[in-house]
Amino acid sequence: MAAVFDRPPLWQRLSPMLRGFDGPLAFAVFVLCGLGLLAMYSSGYDHGTRFVDHARNMLLAGFIMFVVAQVPPQRLMSVAVPLYTVGVALLVAVALFGLTKKGARRWLNVGVVIQPSEIMKIAMPLMLAWWFQKREGALRAVDFLVAGLLLVVPVGLIMKQPDLGTAMLVLASGLSVIFFAGLSWKLVLPPVLLGLAGVAALAIFGDDWCADGVRWPLLHDYQQQRICTLLDPTRDPLGKGFHIIQGMIAIGSGGVTGKGFMQGTQTHLEFVPERTTDFIFAAFSEEFGLLGNLVLISAFAVLILRALYIAAQAPTLFTRLLAGAIAVMFFSYAFVNMGMVSGILPVVGVPLPFISYGGTAMVTLGLALGMLMSIARAKRLMPS
Repeated sequence: MAAVFDRPPLWQRLSPMLRGFDGPLAFAVFVLCGLGLLAMYSSGYDHGTRFVDHARNMLLAGFIMFVVAQVPPQRLMSVAVPLYTVGVALLVAVALFGLTKKGARRWLNVGVVIQPSEIMKIAMPLMLAWWFQKREGALRAVDFLVAGLLLVVPVGLIMKQPDLGTAMLVLASGLSVIFFAGLSWKLVLPPVLLGLAGVAALAIFGDDWCADGVRWPLLHDYQQQRICTLLDPTRDPLGKGFHIIQGMIAIGSGGVTGKGFMQGTQTHLEFVPERTTDFIFAAFSEEFGLLGNLVLISAFAVLILRALYIAAQAPTLFTRLLAGAIAVMFFSYAFVNMGMVSGILPVVGVPLPFISYGGTAMVTLGLALGMLMSIARAKRLMPS
């Protein structure tokens, strides 16, 4: 009789929680975390406890991912409206009495200092996915207009802080939901073509537009300077162009195989700015070269493609839209960060997922991965 009441071993108790976890997605994240720890150990060797803190943040993100993965997608859907409402309210509070650092008002002191714009990276796709799920089967043009309004309000508040990098990420995740919900190509193509025409005009007339005294509408001076610096970093090689120039030098000096672990001269001689955060890709490229970058990009490709596969297999419109938006979010993070460090995009404050140092961003990644795992788990546990 005693054997009947024996407590089952730990692995048997954890088995129901682990069942349905997506293996390829977990493998891609594991590889990225390993590369992130290598990069942080080298680039942050003289930054005190950066490596230890980065590892701790990864463990925290992993715990959050595990917990959120246990939450059914229906429960995630129920928190969409409250989370979005709280996020917008906090953004308004930041605009009224937020903390200002380095000329930007992005933080709020609520006992602890938080950056509310980070909440919108998750709340925005959740809210729009909820909106379209509620109108499934009866979508009208006005529904897309309302979705656009739901997106424009927080993006406008974030840009006002100003925080162009976060605004771009929130905008990308929100637009992806609207597009995946069935927005007509007739409405998508005109702004895309207009954007391409703007880039072409900037390439042709950039020298005139970037002349001293010329001011562009809708952009802050520092945002205009970032674009002009992108076109010609040598305009101010020791000032605004320093980041781009040193990033490109570090990437190029890595060659095919890299200089070796802990051997990056540009990094260790402190030529690469923000080498543990926004520009850690330059430090990684210098030490691991083209081959290391191929491994890194391949891991991101597996993660993004797997997220899109999970979206394609998801059982409801809400889960399809949410998983698709998360895939776009990871792509936007990686593309924008690598692009700005490589000199093909303006410098904005966008970290490289799992590689750059940052606790708040890592928590956001953990939440996003947990939602993906929840969607994949729900599909796997559904009876066939």
